[in-house]
Amino acid sequence: MRKPSRRMVPATALRAAVTAPPDPGATARLCALEREHRARLGVFAWDTGSGARLGYRSGERFPMCSVFKALAVAAVLRDLDEDVLTEVVHYDEGDVARAGGAPVTGKPENLAAGTTVAELCAAAVSYSDNTAANLLLEQLGGPVAVTRLCRSLGDRVTRLDRWEPELNSAEPGRVTDTTTPSAVATTYARLTVGHALDGADRRRLTGWLLANTTGGERIRAGLPADWRVGDKTGTGGHGTANDVAVARPPGRAPVVVAVLSTHADAAAEPDSPLVRAAATVVADTFGHGAA
Repeated sequence: MRKPSRRMVPATALRAAVTAPPDPGATARLCALEREHRARLGVFAWDTGSGARLGYRSGERFPMCSVFKALAVAAVLRDLDEDVLTEVVHYDEGDVARAGGAPVTGKPENLAAGTTVAELCAAAVSYSDNTAANLLLEQLGGPVAVTRLCRSLGDRVTRLDRWEPELNSAEPGRVTDTTTPSAVATTYARLTVGHALDGADRRRLTGWLLANTTGGERIRAGLPADWRVGDKTGTGGHGTANDVAVARPPGRAPVVVAVLSTHADAAAEPDSPLVRAAATVVADTFGHGAA
C-alpha cells in the first residue's frame, strides 16, 4: 500500500452562489416530474460564472452509487505520487467476480497483463468499471479515502463506507454511501473548475469525464447539443439513477449539475428519462440565457 504523498493543492473558492429564492416555475416542474415518475428527486445546478443556482431537495441525502468513482480518481490524482499512474496493478478473476462489473478490467488481455493505475482511473470514470474502482480504493487504503477527500474540500456530507458492489444497495433511510445534490455538485466543481487539483490532474479528470460512455441517456440528453458535457453516472437498488455533470456552454463558464433519484420500491427500475427531464428543466431555467 502506498502512502499519500505531500503533493497537495488547496481548494480555492469558486464564485459564491447567488442568494436568491428558487425559480418557482422550475420548482413546480421538478415537483411534477417527481410525482409523475413516483420517485424521490434531488437536483442542484450551479452556474460557476454568475453564481446562479437552482435546487430541489438539494440538501437531502441520496444513495451515491458510482458517482463516487470520479471522487476516488480525484483522490488518486491528488494524494498519491504521480509516478503511481504508470504502475501496473495485477488482479485475478476473483477480483472481477466480486466487483460485479468489469467492461475494461474483465477483458482477457487485461487480466493477463494487468492494468496501469492511469488505465484503472479511465476505466472507473469513463466505463464505470467496478473492479477498477475497487482496485483504486485499495491503492488509497479503502473507501474512507473518498470521505477524507470530501472533508478536505469542505464537503461535510458526502461519505463512502463500502466497496463495489455492496455500496449500491440504496435502501431508503441509509446514511452510509450517500451524498446530497448540493454537496456532490460543489465537490465536483472544486475538482474540475476550482483548484483542488493541479492543472495537469484537473485536465486528466475532466478528460475522463468527457469520455464517459454511460451517460448518454441522462443529463447529456437533457442539455443543449452544443454544450460539452463531462459526467459520471450512478445506478443502484431501489431504482436509483444518478448523474453529476460539468457542462460547458459555448462562451460561458461551466454549469455543474447533479441529478439524484431513487424510489421507495425495491423492485423499481432506474429511471434515466427522469434524470434527462430534470436536466432539461435546468437548461430551460438558466441554461440559455444565464449570464
